[in-house]
Amino acid sequence: MSKQKSTILNMTEGDSLSLLIRFSIPMLIGNLFQQLYNLVDSIVVGHFVGADALAAIGATGSVTFLFFALCNGFGSGGGIIASQFFGKKDDASVKSCIANTGYIMLVFPIIVGTAAFILTRPVLLLLDTPEDILADACAYMRIVSLGLVFVSIYNYASAMLRALGDSKTPLYFLIFSCILNTGLDVLFVYGFGMSVQGAALATVISQFISAILCMAYAVWKNEYFRLKKEDLKFNKAISIKVMKLGGPLSLQFSMIAISCMALQKVVNGFGTVAIAAFTATSRIEQIIHMPYQTLSASLSTFTGQNYGARKMDRVREGYKKSMMLMVIFTLAMIPIIQIFGEFIIRIFVSEAEVVTMGAKALRITSLFYIMLGMIYIVRGVLNGLGDSLFALLNGGVEVLGRFLVPVWLTGIASIGLWGIWWSVGIVWALSGLTAWMRYYEYKSRKVLCSTT
Repeated sequence: MSKQKSTILNMTEGDSLSLLIRFSIPMLIGNLFQQLYNLVDSIVVGHFVGADALAAIGATGSVTFLFFALCNGFGSGGGIIASQFFGKKDDASVKSCIANTGYIMLVFPIIVGTAAFILTRPVLLLLDTPEDILADACAYMRIVSLGLVFVSIYNYASAMLRALGDSKTPLYFLIFSCILNTGLDVLFVYGFGMSVQGAALATVISQFISAILCMAYAVWKNEYFRLKKEDLKFNKAISIKVMKLGGPLSLQFSMIAISCMALQKVVNGFGTVAIAAFTATSRIEQIIHMPYQTLSASLSTFTGQNYGARKMDRVREGYKKSMMLMVIFTLAMIPIIQIFGEFIIRIFVSEAEVVTMGAKALRITSLFYIMLGMIYIVRGVLNGLGDSLFALLNGGVEVLGRFLVPVWLTGIASIGLWGIWWSVGIVWALSGLTAWMRYYEYKSRKVLCSTT
């Protein structure tokens, strides 16, 4: 594997802060471009079609997230297991993990995508999706569900490449795919007048190209992906490890998605303007999540490799420096959101009522960004350690919070509609504190104190 290792980053040696930053930057750019799929759909539809069409796309967000989450947890779990094998310098097990995770990530999305297509209308009705946007919401979600397998393949390839320290390769094709998605969005929605169906079709085509090119390049460029006959054999032990970690991660992501669906049901009860404002603020918060999410994924790889190498002092160091980076970013973002909220919302929609509501909503949730960052940093460490129990615990807290807190707050007359966004922040706080307590439980048990 001599020259092929040029794309691989060993994170068990060297300065932890520079490694995390070096690894995070390409992944952050990639995550931002990946978010452009939904952002471009929202911007193009919001401006060329209108607020109702934007609300239709937004009404599907939590549901599509649920189906994506059911699949992507296994890819993340497989990537963490692969990073631990890589830290142990067990190349044969790395290759076997790539193969066996691939089997899971090919079959499972086909099953879930089929279920998503069939259950689209019943689920949207269960969420009290308004009748005037129901047809468009169903059309958008059904088309996107057909692309679930492509999203899963791309995320699987990305997770495995990241496990080996390569955060650049997925970026190259994702940028191309996002540019293609933007062009197809404008062509289908504005040029052909296809409304939300055109936006969904542009997304699926772009995801398909991204998945195929990323996998092809990984096989060509990275020796670990050049699997021989013995590497392709079903490995029961490794498959069980991937399922044991990936299963709880999928359940965690799914529980979070279900909790978002519960919140969406509350939002839907306040009408189309509230749905459009919630959609716009959710899209913006997806951007805010990106640096936290990127740092978390970097920290998972960093932790997984060093855990495999039994360098727990580096795990602790990575946690502290990641927390420092998170705080710096958070302190920079809060004043931007507080001051320029209206301008940011206008990127997505021009209706004055939606802009005013969305800007106030952003000012509320930005007060809790520090807790959101804490969730991601601690999650990165614990996932890298393979803590499947934390995944379930953290997901359970979010489900409980999003089922109870929004209903309670919106029922208070003096809070009303704004309880939607206050509840988002409060759930972040509850989840962040739970994550922090779990991390310090590890410290108290001295799990993070052993070194070699």
